[in-house]
Amino acid sequence: MKFTLDTNVLVRLATQDDAKQSALALKVLQTASLMAVPSTALCEMVWVLQRGYRYTPEQISHAIRTLLQVNQVVCNTPAVLAGLAVLQTGGDFADGVIAFEGELLGGHEFITFDQAAAKLLKNQKRKVRLLKTA
Repeated sequence: MKFTLDTNVLVRLATQDDAKQSALALKVLQTASLMAVPSTALCEMVWVLQRGYRYTPEQISHAIRTLLQVNQVVCNTPAVLAGLAVLQTGGDFADGVIAFEGELLGGHEFITFDQAAAKLLKNQKRKVRLLKTA
């Protein structure tokens, strides 16, 4: 079977905080021939793990890298790695994913009001424009 995993399934797999749901999620993982993991689901998962579970960037990175090692998992791996690179330098995972996927879609410059995101992405040699209000 081929599945797309929702954020709540990813969170159960990462946290194991609900025995019944975690077992069901693992069973799906074990029976699937393909599990599509959209970048948006990973962005949501990171947000939930940071805000709701107070996971550290290291714990989140470990959870995502563990997921990427599952043979049946299919995702935009370069975008996920871009997100992890920003997360591991103190930024938001989603900003790295957005910048990467934007470039892939033809956007040559990341436009933001977020000073921290702009700085981190510039440090990664991405073209960034910080919008400032007067």
